[in-house]
Order: sequence, then structure tokens, then C-alpha cells
Amino acid sequence: MKQYFITGTDTEVGKTYVTCHLLKAAESAQKTSLGYKPISAGCEKVGNDWVNEDASEIQQASSIKLPISSINPITFVPPIAPHIAAKEAGVTLTSEAVVEGLVRLQQETPDLLLMEGAGGWRLPLTDTLFLSDVVSDLKMDVILVVGMKLGCLNHALLTAQAIQNDGLNIVGWVANDITGCMSRYDDNLATLKNVMPAPLLLEVPFSSAPSTEALQTAIQKLC
Repeated sequence: MKQYFITGTDTEVGKTYVTCHLLKAAESAQKTSLGYKPISAGCEKVGNDWVNEDASEIQQASSIKLPISSINPITFVPPIAPHIAAKEAGVTLTSEAVVEGLVRLQQETPDLLLMEGAGGWRLPLTDTLFLSDVVSDLKMDVILVVGMKLGCLNHALLTAQAIQNDGLNIVGWVANDITGCMSRYDDNLATLKNVMPAPLLLEVPFSSAPSTEALQTAIQKLC
């Protein structure tokens, strides 16, 4: 079983989109896949469950089918920072809760297990605990999704530096064209290829899926 933590340079840079494509590509490569989004904020009641849209997409993209509560065990209704939502709900977020959910999914022994964070790398769970602390304790390898837009060079390099300073390995980064109109896109991509401390794993074009060939190449590197 190979497992990775997927983070991004910011919120809304396409972490879920990339996660789902990798999960589906693994299945196409005859490998079992399972996604895990431990914490979400911004949920709606569906039947007896509180359902987050991103978590639902991850559930559907996974080849191993589990209840949404297994894919996303910690949920909050308002679409705000999770630690603030937790305080408002009278809940304390703990590393144990995140790890417990991961262990349950590990018992399914998928070929590929992807754990998606929320927001960026240094996401607060409490005033003293960050999700990055949990990932560091787990010693998980990291995939970094870079939202290709003005300012992404700084965001990407600072995030990569923080991940490495936490003692973790970045197996690769994903260039996700989230606007379709980034000035000098190719030049910025070339710069990132030269300065990032990890290889480019996948390039995602604006408003269309990555090529099947590119996804299969990425899966071969990950699995």
C-alpha cells in the first residue's frame, strides 16, 4: 500500500480535483484506491449524514466504496476555518481523531491511499496544533498542488520549504491551471520546474482533465 498526503499552496487550488483524478487513474491501472478527507467545513444534511461536497467527490472517485462517514469523519456545517468551526461547535480537534480515521481506511489495504488536507499546509486544528503536525508524526510523503496564478511562485516555494523543514519528503508537485489566463504561464511553469525541490508529477490544464497518458505516468511513479 502506498499512501500520500495531498496539500495545496492555498485553499481553492484544486486539491480535491487532483485527488479524484489520481484515485480514478489508479483504478484504471487495475489498482485499488481510497481517499480520505479527515476534516471538512461546509456540509449539508443528506439523509442521516452531514456531507461535504469535496468529500463526496472523493468517496465517488475511490474504487473501494465506504460510507461517507468513513471517508470524512470530522464535519462542520459552516464553510469556515475548521478550528473556528470546532470552537463554535464545542469540539476539540485532536491528532488522535485524524489518525483513527486513517487507520480504519488502512485496514482496507488499498494499493493507493490519498489523504487530502484542508486549506494549505499550516492548517490550524487548535491554537497549538496544526494538521501538518499530524502529517509529520505519521511521516507521510506529500504531494503539493500548486494553483497556477500570479503569486504562485512564492506560495509554492514557501510551502515546499515548510514541508521539508517539517522533515517530510515531497514526492512531486502538480501544476493546476486554475484560471486559464495566467500571464506568462509557460515561463512561470518553467521557473517552478527549475526551482522546486521535487519533480513535476502532473500538469492539469484549465477546464479540462489531464490526459490519460499523463495520469498513468503519475500513477506509475506513485505506485
